[in-house]
Amino acid sequence: MFRTGLLQETVPLAGLTTLEVGGPARYLAEPETVEELSEVLAMARDQGLATYPLGDGSNLLASDKGFEGMLVRLANRQVEINRATGPEGVQVLAGAGLDWDCLVERTVLEGLAGLECLSGIPGRVGACPIQNVGAYGQEVSDTLRAVHVLDRHTGHFARLSRQECGFGYRSSHFKHAWKGRYLVWAVEFLLRSDGRPTLRYGDLTRHFGLGPQDPLPSLGTVREAVLEVRRGKSMVRVPGNPNSRSAGSFFTNPLVPEEDAARLLARSPAMPLHPATPGWRKLSAAWLIENAGFCRGTIRGRAGLSEHHVLALINRGGASAREILDLASEIRRSVHARFGVLLEPEPNLLGFRESWEDLLGGS
Repeated sequence: MFRTGLLQETVPLAGLTTLEVGGPARYLAEPETVEELSEVLAMARDQGLATYPLGDGSNLLASDKGFEGMLVRLANRQVEINRATGPEGVQVLAGAGLDWDCLVERTVLEGLAGLECLSGIPGRVGACPIQNVGAYGQEVSDTLRAVHVLDRHTGHFARLSRQECGFGYRSSHFKHAWKGRYLVWAVEFLLRSDGRPTLRYGDLTRHFGLGPQDPLPSLGTVREAVLEVRRGKSMVRVPGNPNSRSAGSFFTNPLVPEEDAARLLARSPAMPLHPATPGWRKLSAAWLIENAGFCRGTIRGRAGLSEHHVLALINRGGASAREILDLASEIRRSVHARFGVLLEPEPNLLGFRESWEDLLGGS
């Protein structure tokens, strides 16, 4: 017999995602312990149900038809800080069910550096390694030491090191080669105790206007600056504000070979280019979208673009997943026609049989 509240039936996905779209999920399980997690997964196996790990639904597009399976939203929110780790740093172990920004706030208050520029990102700890979440000059993989997972094929727990996870730009083995295999139970970080913040992103360095000899701001000051910048782009959730009713950045910044970047720059000299891995350059998805004819506040019925950030596709009120997809497809086709660059969507899909390529079209 399950604990009261552990399992719910026929739960609307629109109430579980930040885009606020989606039909009903058959089950929602919220296990607090390893034993409860094993119980609900055993039930799903017995009934032949697909399972999907759900955090705050902040990087997710759910189908209008819903999900005929079991959503698993972990409720383990413990944080363990081990300052005796050694000279290499301080180990922090966080449960997958913990709100991500609560973890960032806790580490900043503890004087631990490495996550401060990731303040204000919606979602839970367990989702961050999958996408290798990043912002303002930091990525989760910069400080991640290991991921504690349940192998859904074998039912065994494992500790996967950073090197094993195959992290890349907004990518990991969890998202590709291991997709559907593991459920993240906890994430282990190695943070610095020197209190020195990371300041290498343009918006932040301009915010502080520091000279070469100026002292660095505190971790708390950097965190507040990041939150201020994100609020200005409606990238912090504000109940009732349609500009924050989104899945965050809908498209990733494209990576292109250097020779392609040179050709694009010759045709569009104002196009911003950023360093990436050797032989590659990173383009600005926001610049491409704006220069393909889409401005902030673009409206397409009940869907649209944020008034503050063209990367955020928003639900203006009562939008369907189909309406969000139609706008995303229009943007993708227009950017491809104008620049020959195919934007890749960032959110995960739930309840769709089709892939992103099938839903949006190649060009």
